[in-house]
Amino acid sequence: MSTGSFERKGILPGGCLQPPPKHGLKKLVIHTSSYGYLAKELVANNPESFELLKFERKRFADGERYHRLLQKVRGRDVVVVGGTIDEKETMELYFLSTMVWRYKAHSITAILPYFGYSTMERAVKFGEDVKAKDIAVMLSSLPKPPGGLTFVMLDLHAEGIVDYFENGVWTEHLYAKQFVLDGIAQSVAEAGSPAKVNIGTTDGGRLKWADSLAKEAGVGLAIVLKRRLSGTKTERMAVQGDVAGVDIDIFDDMIRTGGSLVESGKGYREGKSRKHRVRATHGVLPGKAIERLMGATDESGEKLFEHVYVTNSHPRAVRLAKKYPQFLTAVSITPLLADYLINGHPLERGVS
Repeated sequence: MSTGSFERKGILPGGCLQPPPKHGLKKLVIHTSSYGYLAKELVANNPESFELLKFERKRFADGERYHRLLQKVRGRDVVVVGGTIDEKETMELYFLSTMVWRYKAHSITAILPYFGYSTMERAVKFGEDVKAKDIAVMLSSLPKPPGGLTFVMLDLHAEGIVDYFENGVWTEHLYAKQFVLDGIAQSVAEAGSPAKVNIGTTDGGRLKWADSLAKEAGVGLAIVLKRRLSGTKTERMAVQGDVAGVDIDIFDDMIRTGGSLVESGKGYREGKSRKHRVRATHGVLPGKAIERLMGATDESGEKLFEHVYVTNSHPRAVRLAKKYPQFLTAVSITPLLADYLINGHPLERGVS
């Protein structure tokens, strides 16, 4: 994944944020309903830096939410973990952030492991609603504590989404590059040589990221060229790159229905490729998507995919990885998140 630039917006009057409190206390971590697994893992693996914020959550009979802090947050740095995977989670993220601001948190860092509606980042037809921008604008309306309000996102489908945030908030875009590189190294070790492994893409849209990864990993690059016929149908046109006799690690930023993966897998297999592994950051996998990938075969009846690797950025991927461990693995992003929260963005380290 490209190293890209990080975004930091919204310097308060005077040219900087208010300094952090000098109490040396741990960051408090609170989470939405669906992201407890990620928050708890972050704290469990880094107990010297984080602690879970004690709070109460329940629903009334009419469906309305109730939240109550069970400890003080005044002057503390708070981390809110919760992706915008659906409207309920997005609203709870908003409620929790507002609550800790109201009780005088010094700073709020909202971790958005998966940014929902990221494929709706621009209007293609007249009258279409750009929901990615709607979400960014809504979250930008959150009140800012004295130590700042920061939104941290991971491997966005459209990198320009960070520019949709307004009102002087900060945005950070992290890349799960090492997750992919570690996986490719595993594939190379199994194949016995970098010459026997290619990074593949599902289309030309991820060519820049895939090319960067291939160069760093020292492996080849293969591309499937497609033409989109409609919102749900694509036509495979050609495969670029010599894939005969090599294993393909097919890379993408997210897996939804799996249709593009199946088409690209068939294209590579027609080129006489061997094993196919899938490496994607976000495993959205609605409906029967994972079963579709498990059952996908080429024209000879040989299975297309040996294994699928995603991160645990989406709770559905975590649940499915437990159900189908022989086919799906969800690799944790908590080391990446902890590194950022403790040391800052990798691109700004060492800058005076």
